[in-house]
Amino acid sequence: MKLSIVIPCYNEEKVLQETSSRLITLISSWITRALINDYEIIYINDGSQDNTLTILKQLAANNKNIKVISFSGNFGHQAALTAGLHYASGDATVSMDADLQDPPEVIEEMLDKFHEGFDIVYGVRSTRGRDSYFKKLTAKGFYRLMKLIGVPLIYEHADFRLLSARAITEFKKYTEVNRFLRGIIPLMRFNNCVVEYERKERFAGHTKYPLKKMLIFAIEGITSLSLVPLRIASFIGLIMFLVSLLLSVWAFSVKIKGMALPGWASTVLPIYLLGGIQLMFLGIMGEYIGKIYLEVKKRPLFIIKETYNLES
Repeated sequence: MKLSIVIPCYNEEKVLQETSSRLITLISSWITRALINDYEIIYINDGSQDNTLTILKQLAANNKNIKVISFSGNFGHQAALTAGLHYASGDATVSMDADLQDPPEVIEEMLDKFHEGFDIVYGVRSTRGRDSYFKKLTAKGFYRLMKLIGVPLIYEHADFRLLSARAITEFKKYTEVNRFLRGIIPLMRFNNCVVEYERKERFAGHTKYPLKKMLIFAIEGITSLSLVPLRIASFIGLIMFLVSLLLSVWAFSVKIKGMALPGWASTVLPIYLLGGIQLMFLGIMGEYIGKIYLEVKKRPLFIIKETYNLES
């Protein structure tokens, strides 16, 4: 059995040596125990600005099982993951980040589940003990919101997972530009299971997902996988129309009775309210239209500048 490990990298010069060393040590143990008999580690350099590519070249030169895909620029984490999954040739493929927050030791338990017959094994955080209260609250709110609008996310799962070769084959059929893999993978509905683990601190370096990027990522997930926001806009639009109709009847009846109509507040505040609602929903529609625009152009998801140890 051949194992592929896919690792996107963006400015990870401080962790790559440690990541590679730990993985090679573990893989040697798995080969000795006949858990696997062959392997490849595919690093994807996503337009790094530091010495990431230089280090990856050195690792690839010293070990032919280490393969490198280097993009022409920064195309994003989901694009980098997709590239690695497309080029993986193993019977099972594990995707993980380079920062060692997802401990590679957990891969052994994933392999056990794979040998039991599962096509997808999700790595799921057992706790958020190290996170701030704000991050815990927003993360929980995001997962609940996604479940509410019908997106089949796995709670507390990021992109640490194992996919069988046939799951990878089906994944390659998804061609959309706007990608949210945490939602796409469960859509395939292969037999799956969960492996829990405790997420560690970054071995070194800084997080690549500050609050702003997390918000953008959340919006991407919602609008890429669900039409519910558009339906909410339509529903509220209908409600506002009915309320306006009732207010018109009320204003007409007051006028007939010769009573004075309310003044500035009753006139201006509804205008502000309705204007705000209209602008908000125009923004929601704009998100979807923008995604249609990107999909119709069919631009490549990523551009590979060079590869190392990777067969064409």
